[in-house]
Amino acid sequence: MNSAWIIGLVFGAIVVFIMMAVLARYFGLWVQCKMTGAGVSMTNLIMMSIRKVNPTVIVRSKIMAVQAGLTEHYDISTRALEAHYLAGGNVPNVIRALVAAHRAQIDMDWQVAQAIDLAGRDILDAVKTSVYPKVINCPDPRKNAGTLDAVAADGIQLKARARVTVRTNIQQLVGGATEETVIARVGQGIVQAIGSTKTYAEVLENPDRISKTVLNQGLEAQTAFEIVSIDIADIDVGENIGARLQADQAEADMRVAQARAEQRRAEFAAQEQEMVAKTQQNRAVVVLSEAEVPEAIAAAFRSGKLGLLDYYELKNVQADTSMRSAIAGMGDEVAHQPEN
Repeated sequence: MNSAWIIGLVFGAIVVFIMMAVLARYFGLWVQCKMTGAGVSMTNLIMMSIRKVNPTVIVRSKIMAVQAGLTEHYDISTRALEAHYLAGGNVPNVIRALVAAHRAQIDMDWQVAQAIDLAGRDILDAVKTSVYPKVINCPDPRKNAGTLDAVAADGIQLKARARVTVRTNIQQLVGGATEETVIARVGQGIVQAIGSTKTYAEVLENPDRISKTVLNQGLEAQTAFEIVSIDIADIDVGENIGARLQADQAEADMRVAQARAEQRRAEFAAQEQEMVAKTQQNRAVVVLSEAEVPEAIAAAFRSGKLGLLDYYELKNVQADTSMRSAIAGMGDEVAHQPEN
């Protein structure tokens, strides 16, 4: 009997200790639920711990939803909060976003808020941006410290910076493009608008014309934002791209002309060398023909067709011809000598 009594006392002490530990851990949360009407029982609090759910996060989020009146408009149950927590969602952030959207009369339900949060988007920041639009610099100074460079139709380069005011489009937040897409589209629109103007002076006189043209292109399509306004913050005149291109083209044309002239010169030089070679060939033929003359004279002597007197007469004619040629050459030299 004594042993049974001692075992019973020990068992009872353990039970009391466990109950006191449970009360110490969950009593405060349970009291908060009772006082606020959150509808979370002590059993639910214990089961949350068994399911590896943080009871404090769930209880405070449920209390926040009840106090803000969200449970009257959305089906936000304790099990739904637990499921979102176990899925890796940020439960308090979603509840705060719903409260802000409800206060601002933005159409967003509990299921959409969960989907946006699980997609990795900051749902609370999205709601804040929807209520209070933010400004995006184009180009993004964090990635590109330069400007949007565009060339007008007259060839003058313009360097522009723009500021885009956007607010979040909650309905397209899931699957919608991010800020980078908006910046890229706005930059493309500004470059295209500047390129379509006749002169750079028109852009400098009325920069608002560029922003209106870009704004009417519907750049926010399939993005998570709605463009409120596009403002040209700064615009400077750059280089004369048209003149530089013309100079480059002129230089290229000059090089082509020089190459063609060099080609023609090479062709003429080749033709000259060819004519020199032909001249040498003809001279060789003449020399060969002249070499046959003595043989022909000897043959004429042997055949009796040429006599000695005829041969002397031929030599006299040749000598006379050589003398006349020499006299003519001396006359040319005297004619070309400069007068003293």
